[in-house]
Amino acid sequence: MESKRAIIAIALSFVVLVGWSYLADHMGWNGQPAPQVQQEEAAPSASQAAPQAAAPAPRAETPVFLPSAGREVTVVTPLYKAVLHSGGGVLKHFSLTRYRTAITAGAPAVDMVDTASTVMSPLGLLINGQPSWNTGQWSFDGGDLSLGAGQSGVLTFTGEVDGVRVVRELTFSADTYLISEKVRLAPLADARTVRLGFTVGTGNLSPNGGQYDHTRVAWLHDGSFSEKTSASDLEKGVLETGALSWGAVMSNYFLVAAAPVDTTGVTLKGKLQEGVYRVAMERGDVSIPAGGETTVACNYWFGPKDRGLLKEAPNQLAEAINLGWFSIIARPLVDLLEFFHRYVGNYGVAIILLTVVIKLVFWPLSHKSYKSMEQMKKLQPMLQKLREKHGDDREKMNEEMMRLYKTYKVNPAGGCLPMLVQIPVFFGLYQALLNAIELRHASFITHLPFTDMVWLADLSAKDPYYITPIVMGATMLLQQKLTPAPGDPTQAKIMMFMPVVFTFMFLSFPSGLVVYWLCNNVLSIAQQWWMLRKA
Repeated sequence: MESKRAIIAIALSFVVLVGWSYLADHMGWNGQPAPQVQQEEAAPSASQAAPQAAAPAPRAETPVFLPSAGREVTVVTPLYKAVLHSGGGVLKHFSLTRYRTAITAGAPAVDMVDTASTVMSPLGLLINGQPSWNTGQWSFDGGDLSLGAGQSGVLTFTGEVDGVRVVRELTFSADTYLISEKVRLAPLADARTVRLGFTVGTGNLSPNGGQYDHTRVAWLHDGSFSEKTSASDLEKGVLETGALSWGAVMSNYFLVAAAPVDTTGVTLKGKLQEGVYRVAMERGDVSIPAGGETTVACNYWFGPKDRGLLKEAPNQLAEAINLGWFSIIARPLVDLLEFFHRYVGNYGVAIILLTVVIKLVFWPLSHKSYKSMEQMKKLQPMLQKLREKHGDDREKMNEEMMRLYKTYKVNPAGGCLPMLVQIPVFFGLYQALLNAIELRHASFITHLPFTDMVWLADLSAKDPYYITPIVMGATMLLQQKLTPAPGDPTQAKIMMFMPVVFTFMFLSFPSGLVVYWLCNNVLSIAQQWWMLRKA
């Protein structure tokens, strides 16, 4: 019992001592006035004058630092509402005004910094690898910002961290999701060299994305885009060094990025930790001269992958909208989709119009393909006889087949080559539709006809009743019935199985992609039917 009392007494004494020290510092009772105030309050005596003359005078650019109690600071613009903490300028929330978590009425705004992410202090500075918001003291003298269209505002946070005076100037603009920062560093004593890290972090940006939308860490190195999507790899950590334009956490539709203005000698550190994706862009060997200061700048992006706004952003942030190998095709297709939407006001209808245009462009190739297949169909009886006659002599059989093709002027690959040309367009359109934030929560047919059942109300989500993928599979089956069967029975069976494979694959596809494929199949069937009638 006595030992327990002793432990309790020691613990209470420790609390009193620490609490009194903190309260005395906060209230200014510690009896240690700042040097500048000392010089102003009392004129030195003759005996004190000599020592003071020998001591270095305080620098004008390093005024007295008085830490202030932490509080929330709010920035409101037409695009977002950001909540920061005055203790270092870290983000607590970043809500996007124009984007909701679901299509249901009253759904909350998308918050780029959720509760779990707040614990990791996104937008915080790392000084020599240490969190400045925990290891330093900070003050903030400004107020909240409310910005209208065309306006910008600055928040300034001042701190002392590891013997360095740190001044963070964060500039917010009403018309973009870009945040610009200038960090001024000044040593409190001798010259210093520090490592400075700019951090961002967020939770899962694609909670309902399924297998087609992953939250991942991405970066741009020497103009080349790279990313890591595997959770196991990200839990181990990502480390890249070199000319890094930016490092980010992103999904198909949203982006959280840090982009240092000076991209030379930058190290990216990325990690998935306790459900939070974190990225730090670190500048090593930042020299701060004695009696002077050094400025380091960085830009941040917290928001959607808005193509128009990202084009205007620095450090090639627009490359975060990665459309793969066929981006040269995908980008104009997205522009054409947006063009149609401006006139019809419905992205589902715009996808149909885009499909019609693509089909018209490839009409001559498709026509040639179907014509070649019809010619091959007429040759099937003769080819079958050659197989029966030379079945044991494959070389002779191939020789006779080629002679037959030459006699009737038929190219056996004529039906395939035009289709192969269209494959890059399909993949380009696939990437375009999969990464177009314009399709997120964009509706086509909101309710099933004659019911109140929500149907294609979000073209970035799968069809909730699987109607479009099943109909799409049926159109594929019909299309194959109209197409001449391959001579090889094994190939014929494989081709007949393809509609089933595609149907199951498309069950979880974003409905916008299924609408495209379905519309393309219907147009192909119409073209084949027209050719058969003409024949």
